[in-house]
Amino acid sequence: MLGMKWVAGRDVQLVAKWKHRDAERHELDRHFADDRAYPSCSPGGPPGQRRGILQSMWGVYNQLRRFGWAFLLILSLGCLRVLAQDVDPNAPGDDPDWTFHVQATAIPQAHGDFHSPYQSTNSLDPNGELKASFTTTFYVGRRLWKGAELYINPEILGGEGLSKTLGIAGFPNGEIYRVDTPTPKPNISRFFVRQTWGIGEETQAQADGQNELRRRQRASRFTLTFGKFSLVDLFDDNKYSHDARTQFMNWALMDNGAWDFCADTRGYTYGLMLEFVHHAWTVRYGLVEVPKRANGMAMDLRLGKAHSDNLEVEHDHVIGGHSGALRLMAYGNNAHMGSYRETLDTPAFQMDVTKSRAYRLKYGFGVNAEQEITRDLGVFFRYGWNDGHTETWVFTEIDRTGSVGLSLAGSRWKRRRDCLGAAFVENGISKDHREYLAAGGKGFIIGDGRLNYGREEILETYYSVSLGKGFSLSPDFQWVENPAYNCDRGPVPIEALRLHWEY
Repeated sequence: MLGMKWVAGRDVQLVAKWKHRDAERHELDRHFADDRAYPSCSPGGPPGQRRGILQSMWGVYNQLRRFGWAFLLILSLGCLRVLAQDVDPNAPGDDPDWTFHVQATAIPQAHGDFHSPYQSTNSLDPNGELKASFTTTFYVGRRLWKGAELYINPEILGGEGLSKTLGIAGFPNGEIYRVDTPTPKPNISRFFVRQTWGIGEETQAQADGQNELRRRQRASRFTLTFGKFSLVDLFDDNKYSHDARTQFMNWALMDNGAWDFCADTRGYTYGLMLEFVHHAWTVRYGLVEVPKRANGMAMDLRLGKAHSDNLEVEHDHVIGGHSGALRLMAYGNNAHMGSYRETLDTPAFQMDVTKSRAYRLKYGFGVNAEQEITRDLGVFFRYGWNDGHTETWVFTEIDRTGSVGLSLAGSRWKRRRDCLGAAFVENGISKDHREYLAAGGKGFIIGDGRLNYGREEILETYYSVSLGKGFSLSPDFQWVENPAYNCDRGPVPIEALRLHWEY
């Protein structure tokens, strides 16, 4: 409790300090108006070019000023871990009643100027920009009674996505969807109870980890989880691509982009999840609340009309001594959503999909596969589809998606804890969605005011360098063709440097 009070107090002090500094810099800031109004490096004249360069320098300075402390916090937490006595939570002995872990991740990300004959308020800024995100999560767990565990995850979030997280359906920073304000602030991201009932006599070991107590558990079991959590905690898992803090960062690579999984702005919801495991087979079901508005924080409590059903079947296998898994998923979202076709057919709505909102069903499915090829090399594949008739409600504006990638550990060059990843994803949208955007409509992420349609294609590669003691540093590069499905804009090269620490 004292630690939480200190964090909250420190956060208030930081906010007050930033406000004071921002006031002092008001005169400087007003000299650099919205950079969308001025083309950078315009060949038309030196004044425009100088202004564009100054704007870029000022933007870089402001980002480093605001988020430089995030790197210092990660380093400080790591130093405390090094100085503390090492205790192996998985050492032989009685199963512990408590578990504690923490992670901190900072990601500065930038893109340069790119071709853009036109743009709107939902477009990716064609002028170069630098933004950053920062998250710190504490994972605390307590054993309650036989088979029951309680978990709570206090979290500090801050930052801003490129162009305010607009203009690319497969957005390049998987950490930023958890952030709803540039100013860092604490919240409780997860607070749930998990109850497990064993079936049969065969047991297997569960190691200590984030939101996992070390224990012996039955190979066949039934588990109920209820409270506040994220659907992606249990669904659409993949050994090689599911964690933007250590693996691929693109939204459409870390999860199935066509799965409009229900959550608030930060990625969390309330409900229950059921899981039945029988040796190599697993069946999961999740029933959760949906937000009142697209990408909103408040949840719709008309549960008879507003809820999300999610079903997944998984089969684990071994081929030639190498493990793999295949997962099939289906979902249905009932929410107060607008219809693209009704908006197109009703001139009075003026291409505003929110004016056609009514309680409707959106449904879709996904395929997810992973396979180890050698001890160091693994590959993965995802495919997703949804009906595309209603507005995107929670995740991102993707109705069709397919991705493939590989992950290679660094054992061959004597860096076994390093990892090299490369992946490609292609995203698309439905006919109704396409016509709505072409007519000038906008969603909550994309909409350039017009559309020369083409599939959004993204290539991402990263190299994670293990620095020891839980630290890793990952340069990341992404190449985006047809951002927001618009062949008239782009391509966009995006660079990032991710610093991650976990215990």
